[in-house]
Amino acid sequence: MGIVTAIWEKWVEFKYEWKKITAAAMVSPLLYMIALGWGLGSMASMGGRPYIDFLVPGVIAMSTMNNSFSAVSTSLNIQRIFEHSFEQIIISPTSLGQYVVGQSVGGALRGVYSGILVLLISIPFGVGLKLTPMFFLIMFLNGLAFGALGVLAAIIGNNHTDVSRFATFIITPMTFLCNTFFPLDKVPGAIQILIKLLPLTHASSQLRGISYGGPASLFSIAVLIAYSAAFMLISVFLINKRKNL
Repeated sequence: MGIVTAIWEKWVEFKYEWKKITAAAMVSPLLYMIALGWGLGSMASMGGRPYIDFLVPGVIAMSTMNNSFSAVSTSLNIQRIFEHSFEQIIISPTSLGQYVVGQSVGGALRGVYSGILVLLISIPFGVGLKLTPMFFLIMFLNGLAFGALGVLAAIIGNNHTDVSRFATFIITPMTFLCNTFFPLDKVPGAIQILIKLLPLTHASSQLRGISYGGPASLFSIAVLIAYSAAFMLISVFLINKRKNL
């Protein structure tokens, strides 16, 4: 029931704010596709394909990450610091583990929604991508990992500024480096190894590979699941530590 409760909470938030959420989720991807797809893309290609075909999977991975993270980190941080409603969750019979999983899944669903919006607005750009159920599964797993990271950021941050700094130092670098706008073979070796360890790199690579007609990598799927589980476990540990203090 803890999982269902948390997902329902996210649904209620979405139901009353869906217009603002939709508009906000579309602005950045649309600007990236106009500036890089129509602008730079008209002068470049990647692997014999139009650059826009390379760009869109990366933008989907980026959008899924950003929206999953922000959907959880902002609201949960407000609940914990200002509304103090999170304290009621801690002392209630609700399983903390289930609540954290539910928050992460709710964030992931928000991320998938943003990814679908990117797919829709990419249609006028003439993108030729192959979509399969595995493509959407990768979107969900990417959202799950960053939804769980959003829970962790909300627990660690002592105020909104801390959550914003977390996004600045963790989320923003991944936005631009993790195989989203340019291939990793352009990056120096040592930095390339570090970037390949990050979850968004696996998500963007898999979304692009699947959309080109290739198979999914079980290793990358396992990496995304491992990140999700790790972030959730750390969050539960920190919540329990605060509860015991």
